[in-house]
Amino acid sequence: MTELETITFEVEDGVGILTLNRPEVHNAFNRTMREELRDLWTSLREDGDVRCVVLTGAGDKAFCTGIDRSEISAEGAAAFDPLTFEDPGRDLGPKSRGLWKPVIAAVNGMACGGAFYMLGEVDFIVAAEHATFFDPHLSYGMTAVYEPILMMPRMPFAELMRMTLLGTAERMSARRAHEIGLVSEVVSSDQLREAAFAPARVIASHPPRAVQATVRTLWAARELATRQAIELGAEFLNLGTSRDDLAEGQERFRGGQRGEWRLR
Repeated sequence: MTELETITFEVEDGVGILTLNRPEVHNAFNRTMREELRDLWTSLREDGDVRCVVLTGAGDKAFCTGIDRSEISAEGAAAFDPLTFEDPGRDLGPKSRGLWKPVIAAVNGMACGGAFYMLGEVDFIVAAEHATFFDPHLSYGMTAVYEPILMMPRMPFAELMRMTLLGTAERMSARRAHEIGLVSEVVSSDQLREAAFAPARVIASHPPRAVQATVRTLWAARELATRQAIELGAEFLNLGTSRDDLAEGQERFRGGQRGEWRLR
């Protein structure tokens, strides 16, 4: 892998830890970060050493605050042409790059605007107690389009509408995000890494082919009509099934190997 400038990536126990690494600008993404995320998400499709990914941001102030506005000049904004506009979400989100390995987001501060390109395509989110969520588009004269579309399936409509319309005037707390199902778990800052890494480690221990086919199935079920998804069920089942994995799993069951579990 080439040297990374705006992100870091390390692998531990089959889990890739991807950190947005521009804390001096609250991990806002610039063109370089877009390109590095695009290339990394794409390369992970073929990386057998990585079975699950934890996505987080450097520092404790922000997960990501969207696009780095220092790259947008007033002249460039005025010259915006919707016919030639290239959606940055095509680079930022794992699903947009065809990666079906599970991605868990660990949100450690502000997550707003363009951060939802990424959060809209992860499989679940854990958050630190001080994390907040908001959408500043309207406050700065921009139409909110792609980000709220991606967040639509993750939030009740009225909550998404409120967050989008209020702009910078209101931030959703981690507690409220948990109440509405946007966040699956809220922990203290010092527990955040382990709260994301622990389930990632479990996921990485499962048969990778079955995991990816399961993730693909559930995203299809969310995005398609129920009957359409069911009709594809046999294809996904065939895609993820391995005789060796089934035999190994059956042997563990017969041997009473249930493993340890935690109550959440």
